[in-house]
Amino acid sequence: MTGSRPRKRSLTLRGHQTSVSLEDAFWIAFRDIAAAQDKAVNALAAEIDAKRGLDCGLASAIRVFVLNHFRQAAERGPEP
Repeated sequence: MTGSRPRKRSLTLRGHQTSVSLEDAFWIAFRDIAAAQDKAVNALAAEIDAKRGLDCGLASAIRVFVLNHFRQAAERGPEP
């Protein structure tokens, strides 16, 4: 998984087909976060898409979302 090249992943955002190029590690983590939040991957991607700026691509916004998710988890520490 380390060093994998980005692969195109298909998403549907608000009824429109799109794709993002993400490395396997980010895609797997993104799917895991969506599942933990009891959300569909498309729904979580749509939330991220709505919050990102025009100067940031969707794939980059997803990577930053995943990074921030795990940073915040690390700051909280282990669950009891």
